[in-house]
Amino acid sequence: MIMSNCLRFLIICIFVGSFTVHAQVNGLIQASAIHGDNQLSWQQGGVGLYRFDSEHDGIVLSQGLIEFRQDLSTAWSAHGVLNAYQDPESTLGFSQAYVKYQPLSQSKYKWHVRVGGFYPLLSLENPDIGWISPYNYTNSAINSWVGEELRTFGLEATFKLPGRSYRSAHSFTFVGATFKGNDPAGTLLSWRGWAMHDRQTLFNESIKFAPIASLSTPQLRFQANQVLPFTEIDGRFGYYAGIHWDYLKKSQFRFYYYDNNGDPAVVNRSTGQYAWDTSFSSAAWLYKFNGQTRIIAQLMSGKTAMGRSRGIDNRFYSHFIMLSHKMDKHRFSLRYDYFEVTDVDDWLLDPNASQGEGITATWRYQLTSNWQLGIEGAAMNSQADNRAGMGIKTNLSQQQMMLNAQFRF
Repeated sequence: MIMSNCLRFLIICIFVGSFTVHAQVNGLIQASAIHGDNQLSWQQGGVGLYRFDSEHDGIVLSQGLIEFRQDLSTAWSAHGVLNAYQDPESTLGFSQAYVKYQPLSQSKYKWHVRVGGFYPLLSLENPDIGWISPYNYTNSAINSWVGEELRTFGLEATFKLPGRSYRSAHSFTFVGATFKGNDPAGTLLSWRGWAMHDRQTLFNESIKFAPIASLSTPQLRFQANQVLPFTEIDGRFGYYAGIHWDYLKKSQFRFYYYDNNGDPAVVNRSTGQYAWDTSFSSAAWLYKFNGQTRIIAQLMSGKTAMGRSRGIDNRFYSHFIMLSHKMDKHRFSLRYDYFEVTDVDDWLLDPNASQGEGITATWRYQLTSNWQLGIEGAAMNSQADNRAGMGIKTNLSQQQMMLNAQFRF
């Protein structure tokens, strides 16, 4: 199975490359030997918060991606990321696709515009190609959720003030965007809680979750047992604004405020999707002690609500801190995560409170310029009130081990 999936993806790479002769193309194939626990993953309709479970024990294609850039003129360029996964079923599609306008200018201040579908750049954990992490293979709870339920389908403008342009050690970047879609953002946090994985949701893809008992009540009869995270439901525009502050090449700080401006009273009964009113603040910081050792931290705090009377009203919060050290061809990364969802409504029929913490340790070895090997171990404890309604223990302890072989081209 893994060989056939890799072969299929390589054929796609050749096919895409034949149509992008003059484009900049990078790609990655990652095969993983998984040893998961017996808690069924949410991808299979369970309540497990890792991507894989014991049913996936063996070798899987965990990542397959192609990232390309095609210059259309001196100012315009087209960008895209094509991903291939075999879980929960074989899937091929785009996670990003946009055009960028960045005019040549003699000005000491720089600006550009992106239009299409892409990530807000609020993460310092995922700077690698295709929005993956060069540190841990499993993302933090924060950026696992960003990869699941957040994408900008609209316009983003960025204005940069490089420090060298005014003889300063400090550089600043200001970001503003408006978008549609992302109306169901908050669905997974409320009914599943936070999770930790590296699975990115593709355009027009749905994400299933466990059969929550409250979805069989009259109050929630229109909600499907899945989320279509990038759906437009209420016709409103959302927005976000951010600031990046860089100090030399030593420290980076990013702050974003995001609001999808959802109307929680609107529901699309044909798809079983509500518009959730979701907003949050995110702060991320990276500090380099030296050329080998760095620390990365991020926190996110927000709220989400749905229903005509905001019958479901939740607060969510998470933070992580990671230490990463590079020594010759080796990189060691250790991360601690904490996450929680607080239920502040009075709907006893639908308990949404959850919390947990996890630790992830990763070793990567750069065998050659193209090949990388790695080992990762992760453990997590979590609690969710709605598990009791499904006859499952509210408190769970989970573990995951994986061996990875990664090829880049």
